[in-house]
Amino acid sequence: MGALHEGHLTLIDRARKAAGSSGVVAVSIFVNPTQFGPGEDFASYPRPFDADARLCRKRGVDLLFHPTPQEMYPGGFSTAVRETALSPLLCGASRPGHFEGVCTVVAKLFNILAPQAAVFGMKDFQQLAIIRRMTRDLNLPVEIIAAETVREPDGLALSSRNRRLTPEERGQAPVLRDALLRAAALARGGENGARFLRNRITRAISEAPLARIDYVEIVDPHTLQPVSRADKACLFAAAVFFGRTRLIDNLLLDA
Repeated sequence: MGALHEGHLTLIDRARKAAGSSGVVAVSIFVNPTQFGPGEDFASYPRPFDADARLCRKRGVDLLFHPTPQEMYPGGFSTAVRETALSPLLCGASRPGHFEGVCTVVAKLFNILAPQAAVFGMKDFQQLAIIRRMTRDLNLPVEIIAAETVREPDGLALSSRNRRLTPEERGQAPVLRDALLRAAALARGGENGARFLRNRITRAISEAPLARIDYVEIVDPHTLQPVSRADKACLFAAAVFFGRTRLIDNLLLDA
């Protein structure tokens, strides 16, 4: 959705690796109105398109797709793509309709650009899982490539929304990653009760006075359903508000 940072640029690099020197790398920049709910930050979402375009040129992007909302959603638009198993969970529980907007716009982008592969970051693990499911279910001929989360030196996952944090909020935001790491260390040490680990994550995040927790969950990475024990590959996931800025992060625990 634009406001590109190093995390996005690594997605471009990963796409170039997949495409090879003779392939074409395309980037879409579109702040998609259908994935924002009432009261969310659609109007204030950063849109520094000229700066984004310069970064794309420097990174060797071949094609930059930057449609208007009217081009993507012409008058009378009345069709949507809805995934029903994974979307109601985690972020979907507090953002109804969000992933319908994501699926619809991604399906449209795939149809318009007809890529052989598309790269998505693991920071939004749920989005990645839903797009994989949609692509499989609809037999879309697109390979979905996952790219690791890129972080600041203090561990905070790069996000376009980070620029909206106040200095005090930014100073406390790394507690999100730190809490997940603490719980993962406990799990690897043999403490695998999911309820206990969720409580430890919640307590650790609550050490930051400005943090307001949306959710903390430990789930199966394939179904996103809660697990009772973190004794196999599972996903630690959390969403936390700092002021009006909602940050997400996750940690995939190896088996």
